[in-house]
Amino acid sequence: MTTDLAPASRLPTLEMVAAAAGVSRATVSRVVNGSPKVRPDVQAVVQSAIDQLHYVPNRAARSLVNRRTQVIALVVPENLAMFFGDPYFAAIVQGITRRLDASDYTLNLLVAASDPGNKTMRYLRSGNVDGALIVSHHTGDAFVAGIVGALPLVFGGRPSSEAAADAYYVDVDNTAGAADATRYLVDAGRRRIGAITGPLDMPAGQDRFAGFTNAMAAAGLETDAVEHADFTAAGAALATNRLLDRVPDIDSLFVASDLMATGALEVLRARGRAVPEDVAVVGFDDSPSAVSASVPLTTIRQPSEEAGYLMADGLLRLLSSDPSVTRRTILPTTFVRRASA
Repeated sequence: MTTDLAPASRLPTLEMVAAAAGVSRATVSRVVNGSPKVRPDVQAVVQSAIDQLHYVPNRAARSLVNRRTQVIALVVPENLAMFFGDPYFAAIVQGITRRLDASDYTLNLLVAASDPGNKTMRYLRSGNVDGALIVSHHTGDAFVAGIVGALPLVFGGRPSSEAAADAYYVDVDNTAGAADATRYLVDAGRRRIGAITGPLDMPAGQDRFAGFTNAMAAAGLETDAVEHADFTAAGAALATNRLLDRVPDIDSLFVASDLMATGALEVLRARGRAVPEDVAVVGFDDSPSAVSASVPLTTIRQPSEEAGYLMADGLLRLLSSDPSVTRRTILPTTFVRRASA
């Protein structure tokens, strides 16, 4: 197994944590098990000792060594509306479950946009699962640093946390895909090209924005017609309105997800802009939203289901101590032409 865990004989013990924190063994046990009977200041001291010693509860150590839970967690640090509303997640889950169907593992889903009590970190560190898959993570997701090294992890997308810089991950070439979309608009003769980006605290948002700006710079075009959104249709609609108010002469638009592009299309229609005659639109994902949009979307296809499958496959191979697991897997994207551009 490729993790930062020490061999079982050298794992820090509950007694070592208690000594480092200056509390009783029972107090440490209550903190590890999430008891509400521990004062916040005592819990903070114990948690600091746990983090410094890289302590993993005995239950987790036993399961990792010889009695596995046969459960894998899928961690999605987003709200429920985002998880159920974005087709990307359905494709990822489909790929994951397709791989797990051929194994003895089941999937445990953790969807949490905010986690003020560190429940996600405590749950993952307490031996409830053998490993975890993490998708749609943000720079500010503090729980990531708390679980790196505590159990095997595979990320969906390049990790944004410095603590996970050496983690295993599966991603698509977001930068190249966004550059392809932008170059297509340039080659079509569009010159006032705008963009609606994803959130820039996420690697996918950062990389797609970079692909757009790289292609625009190569074409000698300005990149002032940009607004940032949140990978939702409603957020993109607000961003598109802001963009049209500020730069009314745009003749094309790169939108960093298909779901956001559906919001942009509705705003363009409401403001009397014909697509693609007045404003050409290119999305990203090739999700069901691309086909069902009011104008079928020209888009960049990312193999989301394949990414989910490879994430699960990589984690299962880590759990079986396969030394050949690839640490970084980058999948290519494909340009798909439809009516919007």
